[in-house]
Amino acid sequence: MKTFYLFIPLVITTAVLSQNNPPRVVDNVDLQKYAGTWYEVARLPNRFQTQCAGDVSATYTLLDNGQIKVVNRCRLESGEFTEAVGRARRAGKNEPNSKLKVRFAPAFLSWLPFVWGDYWIIELDPEYRYAVVGDPSRRYLWILAREPEMDDAILEGIIERTSEQGYDVKELVRTKHWPG
Repeated sequence: MKTFYLFIPLVITTAVLSQNNPPRVVDNVDLQKYAGTWYEVARLPNRFQTQCAGDVSATYTLLDNGQIKVVNRCRLESGEFTEAVGRARRAGKNEPNSKLKVRFAPAFLSWLPFVWGDYWIIELDPEYRYAVVGDPSRRYLWILAREPEMDDAILEGIIERTSEQGYDVKELVRTKHWPG
């Protein structure tokens, strides 16, 4: 029981610090260049990807209304693929376009603020070969690339810089990709 009470201040302190010192995001994103397919190289474990055995990808398509269609795809243990289709939008008028909100709930629920999650682009290769996406709580993190595999030296640099932003990178899970 004492451990639980010691844990509460740690959680509160972490929440306050993440609000007062949010991760840095990139200044601007060329959304035309960002559109297309990205492969997940690594991620922090999360509840909504527990069924994914590998081959995780995200495809972004710009829409006429300024939003982005998001199709997340992964291979299940059975070998079949599953998809989740959602929408992304700019987090706010006065926010950089590297701060997005994304939802996978049905469109009729889009008026509810809690169905929108933070999608912050915290690092982006100048050639758009890789991107790092996180959220202000630092609970969610994805390292994405245009190819399923990434050079280890590049990945290690990304992990080091992401750690400097306050993410718990020791929990990162490498994503498995099968040939073909």
